[in-house]
Amino acid sequence: MGLKISVIGTGYLGAVHAACMAELGHDVVGVDTDVLKIEALAAGRSPIFEPGLPELLVSARASGRLRWSTDIADVADADVHFVCVGTPQKPGEYAANTDYVFGAFASLAPHMKAGSVAVGKSTVPVGTVPRVLEVLQAGVCEGVDARLIWNPEFLREGFAVKDTLTPDRFVYGVEREFAEANVARLDEVYARALAAGTPRLVTNFATAELVKVSANAFLATKISFINSMAEVCEASGGDVVALADAIGHDERIGRKFLGAGVGFGGGCLPKDIRAFMARGEELGLAESVEFLRTVDATNVRRRSRVVELVRDVLGEDVVGAPVAVLGAAFKPNSDDIRDSPALDVAERLVALGVDVRVHDPEALAVARAQRPGPGYVDTVDEALVGARVVVLLTEWQVYRDLDPADVAEQVAGRVLIDGRNALDRQRWAEAGFTVHALGRPTIPPAS
Repeated sequence: MGLKISVIGTGYLGAVHAACMAELGHDVVGVDTDVLKIEALAAGRSPIFEPGLPELLVSARASGRLRWSTDIADVADADVHFVCVGTPQKPGEYAANTDYVFGAFASLAPHMKAGSVAVGKSTVPVGTVPRVLEVLQAGVCEGVDARLIWNPEFLREGFAVKDTLTPDRFVYGVEREFAEANVARLDEVYARALAAGTPRLVTNFATAELVKVSANAFLATKISFINSMAEVCEASGGDVVALADAIGHDERIGRKFLGAGVGFGGGCLPKDIRAFMARGEELGLAESVEFLRTVDATNVRRRSRVVELVRDVLGEDVVGAPVAVLGAAFKPNSDDIRDSPALDVAERLVALGVDVRVHDPEALAVARAQRPGPGYVDTVDEALVGARVVVLLTEWQVYRDLDPADVAEQVAGRVLIDGRNALDRQRWAEAGFTVHALGRPTIPPAS
């Protein structure tokens, strides 16, 4: 028998979590203030591109286990309340904006019932959760205990459904009061995954707050490390892909996240490492997180390198030169354009006067609405025809599958800049292209 669950906030995290909780057999209500988003979800339509989510929304709707509302009062009978609101970067600052988190818990508190548990899933700066607990304690009705547990999410965009239903670990941050009961209740929620052997770690609040940002800081560091090595390879004639393969065989290092290229983006890694820096400085630990400034700077520098390559290829004929940019989303299998390296590069090229033609299989609608600067085209052919340079910036499979010989017949200049080291350079060279790839020697066209 499933529990009654509420999910407050139905963005990327909340929509996925609500649908997955219903899939696990729980009775779920998702709540958000965005009327259009709730209407779409209620109709079984996903507001984001995330593989597997549309199917879950349809099946959950048919089962009757998932409903959506704009009224926070509809959470009142829930046993467990998941708060899944965002913590975006503050405008003009590195710090995270936690206003939505405190607002959500303040709105939830009067509707908690005796025995119910509030569960925070948002990524917050260390030291936030005790203040969240104070908000709950101040807002719950008389006779209701403010029970709180922090359960950070570890979702990868493009794999969020899998990561929710079959995660690689659970982390529960608890206080001493109600700790045993809170853990037991959350164990009920995740019973299926726990029975399958998913590890579960119980920590204090501070550790739970630090887990997600620490993981993201480490992954970002690994990416920027290999991109720093790419810069060395470019200067010395080395091949960063071969280098990554070689060091990746060391089991202490591993090959994952050693893909050199235009760098990371999205709604997590960039803002999380910046928020980590800001919080470290607030705690008087600026030196402890100073390395993250180098990580961030290296990441941004790789985008500049792509722009430099395009400018070098075009020479003095930059203004009006047609350039195909393949990719707008920050990664494949997502329509998320937050801090997208691809769009950053495209916008910088537009500023130089380049005739930029951006294509993406899924992110065009959101890109046109939120980042209207570059020219967007609906098909790959529209991007390629007459282009003097082809720039791959998001490694969608549709771009990996392009036939270089066919592309050669469409473009005006046979120059490829592979910003993700995702394509078969030799095949493109055999089709007559000069191939530039970050951190690798340039390959001239085959004679």
